[in-house]
Amino acid sequence: MARDSSATKARLLDAALSEFAEYGIAGARVDRIAETAGANKRLIYVYFGNKEQLFDVVLQKAMEQGAESVPFEACDLPGYAGAIFDHLADRPELMRLVAWKQLERPGTSAAGAEAYRRKVAAVTAEQEAGRLDAGIDPADILTLVLSLAQSWFAAPGGPAVDADGTAWQRARRERYRAAVVSAVARIVAVTPAGPRA
Repeated sequence: MARDSSATKARLLDAALSEFAEYGIAGARVDRIAETAGANKRLIYVYFGNKEQLFDVVLQKAMEQGAESVPFEACDLPGYAGAIFDHLADRPELMRLVAWKQLERPGTSAAGAEAYRRKVAAVTAEQEAGRLDAGIDPADILTLVLSLAQSWFAAPGGPAVDADGTAWQRARRERYRAAVVSAVARIVAVTPAGPRA
């Protein structure tokens, strides 16, 4: 029975991710989630509470999977930005999910705020060690890195698609990724001190 309920929960979470990414919290329908998952609608309430709580679980799971798939490396911010780009290119629904969260439930969770503080502290340590440009506030560096890594997916036309709706060709995706990595490398590069007068 436990395996059965675990499988049902997993199907419900997968269906909910697609539903929330497409329609947001307000537009999502619990009956569509249950139908897509092949489960009884009542189980959503049993396992997750209400629709908003289900959204929170889906978002938290997506963030945890992202953190596992893309570990933070303050010593290699260009590589980190490229890894985020790859993660989002493979999962275009994640940017839509985050956009809905920001529109319908702005604010940061305590866990999200703590993770951000740890990353800023790691960037600060790299700056103090002379490995990152110390002329930019560490929180600003982190924000720029994250923004550049996500920029192609928030651009008009949607994530990883051309204006006509076709998916990016491999060469185009690699070109965009290279631009992200290069831009981050330039932002964080230590500027050599000029000759002293």
